[in-house]
Amino acid sequence: MKNIGSFLGGLLAGAAIGAAVGILLAPKSGAETRQQIKDKLNELEDELSTMREKVKEKGHEIKESTKKKMYDLEAKIESLMKEYKESLHL
Repeated sequence: MKNIGSFLGGLLAGAAIGAAVGILLAPKSGAETRQQIKDKLNELEDELSTMREKVKEKGHEIKESTKKKMYDLEAKIESLMKEYKESLHL
């Protein structure tokens, strides 16, 4: 999970830098440029929030799936142990 967060952070930082350079090089007034930068940062913040929620949701899904598999495995092991013990008493 930590690697995914680092990747997403780098991806968004790169997008922000690219957008800022593009905006700063565009022939516009200072007020227009500042507003455009502000708007772009708001967009990137929304995208980051959406990505965080998706990663959080996926992490929860993986946790629940792993938990279920562990319970299933424990039940199977218990069943096999019971069968083995019963076979020893024959």
